[in-house]
Amino acid sequence: MIYIGLFFFSFLLTYLIKNYAIKKSMLAEVNERSSHTTPTPHGGGIALSFTWFVGLIYLYMYNMIDKDIFYALLVGLVISIVSFFDDIFELSPKFRISVQFLSACLGLYFLGGLEKVLIFENQIVTNVFALLLIIWFINLYNFLDGIDGYAGSEAVFLGIAGFLLFNDSLFLVLIASVLGFLVWNWHKAKIFMGDVGSTLLGYNVAIFTIYYANQEPRNLWIWIVLFGLFWFDATLTLLRRYKNGEKLSQAHKKHAYQRLTQSGWSHSKVVVNAIFVNTILFCLVYYISNVFIAFIISIMMLYIVVKFVDIL
Repeated sequence: MIYIGLFFFSFLLTYLIKNYAIKKSMLAEVNERSSHTTPTPHGGGIALSFTWFVGLIYLYMYNMIDKDIFYALLVGLVISIVSFFDDIFELSPKFRISVQFLSACLGLYFLGGLEKVLIFENQIVTNVFALLLIIWFINLYNFLDGIDGYAGSEAVFLGIAGFLLFNDSLFLVLIASVLGFLVWNWHKAKIFMGDVGSTLLGYNVAIFTIYYANQEPRNLWIWIVLFGLFWFDATLTLLRRYKNGEKLSQAHKKHAYQRLTQSGWSHSKVVVNAIFVNTILFCLVYYISNVFIAFIISIMMLYIVVKFVDIL
């Protein structure tokens, strides 16, 4: 099957990139934001991203994907390329956000915009919301790519959940692309994803959210619940830092998953517990027909999780 082939392609390409990065001393150094203690190769997201786009093109060639979401997801190539150069040269934040904004606009164009948010159907309101959602998802996924297996396992979970709920082949491509990388990224990681992978995954999640919301408005909140572990942690942490008067652009280690590792939890323990929380989030949207109730329960549960981390 094509998906097994994509898995092995991602696996092999990650291995080759890892060896090349070690040979060329392309290592992620330890800094104040790091949750690792030794320099480790980065750039594994290149393998993930390349495999993802190969899989997308395959689906398009065999009419297995709607052209609107295909072109919207293909825009992610721009984000991956810019993030690749950012990993190497550290591009300016203004340039990165400008590229993200233009990519978000282009992605929305191919999707036909976002039709409805709650009671709002005004296209200015809904599309401003959609633009902010895309840019925030891109960046928060990058913020939460900080420990072994965390960002990758989240993408695999979303792929499995998406396939079970919507039965679209693109999620099998996502699973295969990420799993091949994740084999090398599990604790202890032999290679890191880097911005080239994390920003693309954040963009993909945003596109999934908008595309399926246009099919059925309740799907917007299904994706918000499914992605809750990441966006809730990132958003609450941002609000807390703003409230405390901290410089938001400054590197930090205050996300819940980072504080868990600082308290003594291993990377694997954090990831396994994250998988458990994600399983509950999936059950909420799968078994509760009223998505608003599922959303409220998810927010309450995620808040309890953060409070648990606070007392450790």
